[in-house]
Amino acid sequence: MSQREGIIPSIDLIDGKVVRLKKGDYAQQTTYDIDALAALKAYEKDGAKRLHIVDLTGAKDPQKRQTAYIGKLVESLSVPIQVGGGVRTEEDVRRLLNAGVDRVVVGSLSVKEPLTVARWFRLFGANRLTLALDCRVDDNGKAFVATDAWRADSDKTVENLIDYYRRAGLKNVLCTDIAKDGMLGGTNTSLYRSLCETYPDLVIEASGGIGSLADLERLRQTGVAGVIIGRAFLENQLTVKEAMQCWQSESSLA
Repeated sequence: MSQREGIIPSIDLIDGKVVRLKKGDYAQQTTYDIDALAALKAYEKDGAKRLHIVDLTGAKDPQKRQTAYIGKLVESLSVPIQVGGGVRTEEDVRRLLNAGVDRVVVGSLSVKEPLTVARWFRLFGANRLTLALDCRVDDNGKAFVATDAWRADSDKTVENLIDYYRRAGLKNVLCTDIAKDGMLGGTNTSLYRSLCETYPDLVIEASGGIGSLADLERLRQTGVAGVIIGRAFLENQLTVKEAMQCWQSESSLA
């Protein structure tokens, strides 16, 4: 089983505001009347050991990345922060790391420019990068990776990308089933179970769909190292403390 990372609360940011998208669709945006730093500090206070931030402005337009603002958030927090969204260049990675980010999450470019991203793994170190594989699962159960803030599909499967980057030292993988994201309707447990069985040496984080403790318990049993939860916390479907207690329990909610 992968090493445990636990519950990783997440916020998505557009122009400094906390938002959520349904299935990655910018036309289906919910904006929350909550301060980003206040939310992250509350998660930290409740026991979260790692936090996740997505720069949705940067994901849509890399020229408008919110790196400076995210750096200010990171300075005010004491737990490791991982950040993704719109990472396109070596300088993007460097600026985030220099801003205090623990891990930089790389998505679309890993599909489009594999030689470049493989070089980053060697340059910055595999511990400082997370490979983000946002996928759409077809009728045959194959998970194809999407790019460009989920607006485009590729012909690469999740396994294609993992196998490639393992040769560059890959350690951390964040996998999201787009159809589940932001819907609170449960997760794709079969996908995560398969990945954990195939790649027991990797730290695999799951994202998308958690809406209840039962969802979390089913996901816990797949063997994933951690789970990123956003909307369920923002809308009080779960609390961080409840989620952590469930994640650490050895009992089943069957």
